[in-house]
Amino acid sequence: MSLFLNESEVARLLTMPLAVEAVEKAHRELSLGNAIDIPRQRTRVPKTALHILQGALLGDDAVGYKAYTSNRSGNRFLVHVFSASGGHLRAVIEANLLGMVRTGAASAVATRWLARPDAEVLGVFGAGWQAEGNIEAISTVRSLKKVKVFARSADKLADFCAKMTRRLNLEVVPASSPEETVRGSDILTTITTAAAPLFKAEWVEPGTHINAAGSNAIIRCEIGEDVLKRCSRIFVDSLDTALKEAGDLIPLLEKGRLNERQLVELGDVIIGRQAGRASTGEITIFESQGLAIQDLAVAVRLEELARQQNIGVALPYGR
Repeated sequence: MSLFLNESEVARLLTMPLAVEAVEKAHRELSLGNAIDIPRQRTRVPKTALHILQGALLGDDAVGYKAYTSNRSGNRFLVHVFSASGGHLRAVIEANLLGMVRTGAASAVATRWLARPDAEVLGVFGAGWQAEGNIEAISTVRSLKKVKVFARSADKLADFCAKMTRRLNLEVVPASSPEETVRGSDILTTITTAAAPLFKAEWVEPGTHINAAGSNAIIRCEIGEDVLKRCSRIFVDSLDTALKEAGDLIPLLEKGRLNERQLVELGDVIIGRQAGRASTGEITIFESQGLAIQDLAVAVRLEELARQQNIGVALPYGR
């Protein structure tokens, strides 16, 4: 039986710890050669863009894709999971919430492996829905004492911080400037649609870990070359995807000021093939673009839970 899960059913089943563990396993499997990930492909027409990410998790008998459209009226997300061994459709899952949670989970996995163990202050650029997921996710892998958030809209920022303080029982406060956001932060997360760097390298303190999660297109840029030069190494979710999508990195790669050999896949750190943080004073950065296998890893766990709890609707096709 092929299964369909809508957004409300996903919300009943999905937790951040589940997503963090699923995403970490997906990166581990990719580096071990037990997963396949294809960089995002886009089809653009005058008013809409179609985005498709596809891949496979062989250990979960899963092959599939996430397809979503972006339009001025909004974005619409669906994950399709097929059996890798039998070819039949296993599940179709609405994936707006799923995608937000797995984006946050990717930052959490990078933070778990790259941030200092004693990191306790988080600085965030962005006060949108994706920022909610990033703060919640990072709070699951580090004992945060304070979160500072900067966004362009002061009214929206105040409401966002109040909401997140109530939701997480954590001190989440507005920052008055980018500099205030950066100075004194052990972890930084950028989750914006910025087209120019958000902060200066001189503000970043030794030992900081940065999650750059918003620059997944050549037209976007959150992190400047001055910051990248201070980072000991640059960690990515997938080398192939970073070379195609990382707006922070591609201009430097094209100009020869950055070499792809300087990029380290997060999964290689997880399996011990590459070192992560080597000292407390290093500045590390994770460039997060988003992978199909992250979506698939979360989707297969939701499918399993849904079948156990008899949640969802049987589809009249797929066999």
